[in-house]
Amino acid sequence: MARFVVLLAFIVVVLGGGTLIGYLTLPGDWYAGLAKPFFNPPNWIFGPVWSALYILVAVAGWRVWRHDPWSAAMRLWIGQLVLNFLWSPVFFGLQQPGLALLVIAALFCAILGFMALAGRKDSVAAWLFAPYAAWVAFASLLNASIWWLN
Repeated sequence: MARFVVLLAFIVVVLGGGTLIGYLTLPGDWYAGLAKPFFNPPNWIFGPVWSALYILVAVAGWRVWRHDPWSAAMRLWIGQLVLNFLWSPVFFGLQQPGLALLVIAALFCAILGFMALAGRKDSVAAWLFAPYAAWVAFASLLNASIWWLN
């Protein structure tokens, strides 16, 4: 039972933190006025996608934490979460797509690093990050395109 309480805590921190940051840094008029590439998805897609991804991120972190809470993989998991939570305030809050591009590039590297390290002991945890890596790669391209166009 205790391990499921810890899983719930991971979900609350990741999903709750991501949701809170999303609400605190809504895109607003500045973002609406930016030139965007043809492949920019509709705004409504981001909430459901990030919610699903945050649950996968939480479960992956919980799985690694159960094996070794002080491992390098766990430190990378924490690092990627910090970078993830930093991106929205930099992009939307500071209105700095160039700086946000550096943040998301570091995030993508941390995601890949986590997958590599976690995969040594828990392939499920590593694979839980695959959709996240794909989405962040796409988001990186979107971020770079917005920066380039503006």
